[in-house]
Amino acid sequence: MRNGTDTGRKRNQWVLWLLIIPFIATLWVPFYAAPQPAIGGVPYFYWYQFLWVIITAVLTAIVYFITR
Repeated sequence: MRNGTDTGRKRNQWVLWLLIIPFIATLWVPFYAAPQPAIGGVPYFYWYQFLWVIITAVLTAIVYFITR
């Protein structure tokens, strides 16, 4: 016998795919392995990585609240 939570759980599983985005974005090193463009003297490599820390935190929060 199925209950309502099983269908709700299946419906929200697509959201888990959002967690793969930061992994792919930081795994592809040739994309961000460059010193330019610099923002405020900070090379692209560093601010790109830091930006993904913030984006990953936001995506994790979205996944948490949708799947909770």
